[in-house]
Amino acid sequence: MDTTEQLANGTIWVYILAIAMLICLSGLFSGSETALTSASRGKLRSQADKGSRAALRALRITDNRERLIGAVLLGNNLVNILAAALATSLFTRLFGESGVAVATLVMTFMILFFAELLPKTYAIINPEAASKSISSILSVIILLFHPLVAILRYLAECVLRILGVRRHSISSVEAVQEEIAGAIALVHSSGAIEKDYRDRVLGALDLGNLTVRDAMQHRSEIEMINDQESLEAVIRICSASSHSRLPVHKSESEEITGVIHAKDLLTEVSTLLECHDQTRQLFQDTRSWSVKQPYFVPETTPLDEQLREFLQKEAHFALVVDEYGSLQGLITLEDILEEIVGDITDEHDLDPETKPVIETDGSYIVDGAVPIRDLNRDFDWHLPEIHATTIAGLLIYEAQIIPNESQVFIYHGFRFEVLQREAQKINRIKMTRLPENVEN
Repeated sequence: MDTTEQLANGTIWVYILAIAMLICLSGLFSGSETALTSASRGKLRSQADKGSRAALRALRITDNRERLIGAVLLGNNLVNILAAALATSLFTRLFGESGVAVATLVMTFMILFFAELLPKTYAIINPEAASKSISSILSVIILLFHPLVAILRYLAECVLRILGVRRHSISSVEAVQEEIAGAIALVHSSGAIEKDYRDRVLGALDLGNLTVRDAMQHRSEIEMINDQESLEAVIRICSASSHSRLPVHKSESEEITGVIHAKDLLTEVSTLLECHDQTRQLFQDTRSWSVKQPYFVPETTPLDEQLREFLQKEAHFALVVDEYGSLQGLITLEDILEEIVGDITDEHDLDPETKPVIETDGSYIVDGAVPIRDLNRDFDWHLPEIHATTIAGLLIYEAQIIPNESQVFIYHGFRFEVLQREAQKINRIKMTRLPENVEN
């Protein structure tokens, strides 16, 4: 073998070695992209808190996903294009003009199997381990490619802006909430968790999207005490009520002057029983039973903020007012907790008449005051909650009238029939779910 052949053979092996190295780099880029985008940030954070520097590096890399993806795509395309060019040159030298076709077939298989399928499969199986193992190398690559990636990102944004595509601004908190909600819904759909667990988690996440108005008891349902009532009358009213706190209002208006607690009233009664007849009469005439100052909140307060207020003030009860200061309803700590865990009942609660009744034909007899959110949660419906709080309110909004008894409407895939109406209030509605091919 002469010197020319030796040089030629040496050049071939250099080509082969260079192509192999480039395919390995391509596999590194492909695997790192899959690993870092599919790795659980929660697991990485837990490992970083335990002292893992690799997990901390992986977290820092994924903090800026645009820079990460830009660097990975740039590196991956560079090495793939360079590997294909070297292979084409090599096979053209070996096989002549047919070397282009041979290079295409060989490099397609090599890149598809060794640079894409193999590393990505490993990264999917072990995303956290793969993320930690390549975090140090990728940190250097991102740092080196950062100037060029920044230029390319700027050019891409300019082109998108010309095409009318704008970047949507969404807070990191909203993004995390959407990610958690999507993950919980996905896991539930696969049967891994129960519906009750899904509802509790999603209920807690939704507190920031709901206001006090969505969870309050309307003023028409509030039990109140006239401030001119005698102590005996107050005792009778509190004894007959299923609530431990009742608002006190002026005799000729809805102006709330205070809130009376059943426990405070019991203390007053105990004191009264210990008094002599003359003192007892004086005690009753002065109406000295304990009334606390009312706590007012605006109806637009987010539920998560109101929950924090209740906990900070060590309060359980607040009166809800609108922008004009008019009473709209009341909200309790229990009302907020029920948005997370569902209905909370005890031995003093009355039999719930507002619970939907499922008929033998599959229809639902629903109280008009039932919140739409409760129906969606209980039956996995998707009725809109934007325009109304109760199911009667939704029907009135859609019909644009206050329906009469026996009137029938079809909205959102349901047949609504008004069963009972008193004055301007819809008390009972029959809802029948329609087949999916029936148009609203």
